[in-house]
Amino acid sequence: MTAGRTSDSLAAIDAWLARYREAWINRDAEAARGLFTPDAIYREQPFEPPFAGRDAIAAYWARVTAGQRDIELRYGRPVIDGHRVAVEWWATLVNDDAPVTLAGEFLLVFADSGHCRELREYWTITPGLHEPPGGWGL
Repeated sequence: MTAGRTSDSLAAIDAWLARYREAWINRDAEAARGLFTPDAIYREQPFEPPFAGRDAIAAYWARVTAGQRDIELRYGRPVIDGHRVAVEWWATLVNDDAPVTLAGEFLLVFADSGHCRELREYWTITPGLHEPPGGWGL
């Protein structure tokens, strides 16, 4: 996925994001595992060690999604720079019986295979189910 073939890159990125969404909605750690390279790095918190490798990513996913349900996830328009992609996301869900909204952003680095080799996310959470503000995701 490179900037030289933007339409192809965007289609591949949209497909990857759709598979990520499906994995989260279905709480499918194995589907999430398959989105990453074997040596991928998944950094959920900037000041904590990342999850390194597919097995660690799948274990993280199984743990963190176990108490979630009614998940809705949407994305903004991806920004592509070579193998790097930035994209906003907005999620509403019920987590351990409490409705919450998460607003976040991914910085993704893709391998030529189309698998993600690095994911960094930044997010914030608030109680209740909320819609994004006007102009979000553009």
